[in-house]
Amino acid sequence: MKPPFRADHVGSLLRTPAVKENRLRWKKGEITAAQLRVIEDAAIAETVRKVEATGMKAITDGEFRRDYFHLDFLKELAGVTVTGGIEAKVAGDGFTPPTLSVTGKLTHQHDIQVADFNYLQSVVNQTPKVSIPSPTMVHFRGGRKAIDIHSYPDIDEFFHDLATAYRQEISQLYKAGLRYLQLDDTNLAYLCNPAMRAAAAERGEDPNELPRTYAALINAVINDRPDDLTVGIHLCRGNYRSTWFAQGGYEPVAETLFNAINVDAYFLEYDDERSGDFAPLRFVPRNKMVVLGLVSSKLRELETMDDLAKRIDEAARFVPLEQLCVSPQCGFSSTHHGNELTADDQWRKLELVVNTAIHVWGKA
Repeated sequence: MKPPFRADHVGSLLRTPAVKENRLRWKKGEITAAQLRVIEDAAIAETVRKVEATGMKAITDGEFRRDYFHLDFLKELAGVTVTGGIEAKVAGDGFTPPTLSVTGKLTHQHDIQVADFNYLQSVVNQTPKVSIPSPTMVHFRGGRKAIDIHSYPDIDEFFHDLATAYRQEISQLYKAGLRYLQLDDTNLAYLCNPAMRAAAAERGEDPNELPRTYAALINAVINDRPDDLTVGIHLCRGNYRSTWFAQGGYEPVAETLFNAINVDAYFLEYDDERSGDFAPLRFVPRNKMVVLGLVSSKLRELETMDDLAKRIDEAARFVPLEQLCVSPQCGFSSTHHGNELTADDQWRKLELVVNTAIHVWGKA
């Protein structure tokens, strides 16, 4: 079976104590980037062995080399500026995420993930997988107002340059041997939330049109990919220290999501009521896979295999069982802080995903 696998996972894993401690030392100037990388290499190799021991066939580096699932990648694109930080508190309103703005022409100035992938590929026995932020992350938060008018008087040119930069990075990853890529996208999930749809409208965007705009952008990135490169997209409603930012079922975006975006697989959050019911899966065409994110990466409590199997059966009322897989609802550490659970909790949950897949489909 090619990706996605019956048991899969989104990507990020809890950072090991050594990675956490030494990344902080690096930020303080106490060790060099080269010294930090040696420590990260050792932690990734050890963690890869643990992931493979659970029975997982899709293997990431846990995103150990990143502070944030999206910023560390996006800031490497020429023309992208990052300001603010996720720790900044807003009275009565939780957290303020970092702000992305486009302050110049967007270009792919150098390889971003290739060296990291090369190392991952050297230590895995199963299929290496890379997760990168969806290109929509450069647009949604600020919209047109966050894109320098002098650099991009024509918004279509912005989308063209953004897609070109992404295509160049993915081409380099493919040449290095990557065959399993995931785009992490919060924005299509945020467009399921009435409050966030209203906020987009206040920025001058049409929340009904944005899913089609984003579908065209993603397709411009992946449409010419080689036949043996599997591309999935993960929809996330926020995942910071076990908190979330959005809620709402997939219905507002479902038809466009499943039929206008030319990915091979969808990683969908379905861990609690925030994600709505399975009815939107009726729009999934027969040539695409859906990875049901049924196991919470936010909570310590371990789900039961019986409950997971029942939920898979419920989903199979809307899309055939052979098109379904199972995974945690998100990564365990979308930021370097990690979610509020232990490493033992994480491993138990990954093992549960694998065992559930074997129970339902006969294999992981």
